[in-house]
Amino acid sequence: MSAAPATPVPATPVPAPPGSGGRPAIDVKGLVKRYGERTVVDNVSMQVETGEIAGFLGPNGSGKTTTIRVMCGLLTPDAGEGQVLGHDLRRDARRIKREVGYMTQRFSFYEDLSIAENLAFVAGLYDLRPVKKYVSDTLADLGLTSRQHQLAGSLSGGWKQRLALAACIMHNPRLLLLDEPTAGVDPKARREFWDEIHRLAAGGMTVLVSTHYMDEAERCHRINYISYGKLVARGTVAEVVAGAGLTTYVVEGGVGADLIALDDRLRAAPGVEQVAPFGAVLHVVGRDAAALKASVTRIAAEAGARATPAETSLEDAFIHFMHGAKDNMA
Repeated sequence: MSAAPATPVPATPVPAPPGSGGRPAIDVKGLVKRYGERTVVDNVSMQVETGEIAGFLGPNGSGKTTTIRVMCGLLTPDAGEGQVLGHDLRRDARRIKREVGYMTQRFSFYEDLSIAENLAFVAGLYDLRPVKKYVSDTLADLGLTSRQHQLAGSLSGGWKQRLALAACIMHNPRLLLLDEPTAGVDPKARREFWDEIHRLAAGGMTVLVSTHYMDEAERCHRINYISYGKLVARGTVAEVVAGAGLTTYVVEGGVGADLIALDDRLRAAPGVEQVAPFGAVLHVVGRDAAALKASVTRIAAEAGARATPAETSLEDAFIHFMHGAKDNMA
């Protein structure tokens, strides 16, 4: 059951987040980045307002990391233009790098140095003086003071994440670019990390964060969905979900109901594009509301199950966009 090709969702104007105003922190148009004959970033345009937390979603290999590296001045686009923090993307790459904090997917600090030693090294790279004060203040801000002498290599995933964030913000960047920052950390550490991100944004920092977690995407002011190099949706979570044009039903069987058989029947029915088991119920999704309703109600009745309308989730929209996009590696 393949979905129809994903179509761009226009970003409807919404109230700006606290601390925003003036020119956007990120304003890029038509970005293209190629590696040989393969186009990794394909005509991507994006705006992120000052003080906004913008989510960047998409499957693995969709071009998120490459786009972020273009925006922070590490890569030069093959086509397109724009400004980051008011600086020209092509002419002012060095200035952009000085005013941006970039947290990569992988932990990239010296594991045989302590937390404080790693931060001192980063302070030296940015020529921050006095180093001791910058390190001390950053340790206190991120709750790392009591662990400052612990070797980075001995830290858990959550504490490594906190060290990486500390290193990214110690030079007081105006823009924070986070590339899947919470991969591999526990739910408590993820929540604490996001609390810190919202605190930074409330202070005027702009944040662009790529993530695979739907609950994290829902904590963003706006989200941007990229699939195989193309930006296919953007806006608030509600706008993106509505723009996907999906209808959702929950199908719940009686005691001992054969959910596997019910799943198989639903997948083969007209109007059904997605079927996902959640415990003892099935979430059934499709774009043709009438055909979906007819199929779901008929099959549920024949199986002695109950079908009720439900709210479409961001995950439903995420899967829909994935199915509808063309793999640029194929």
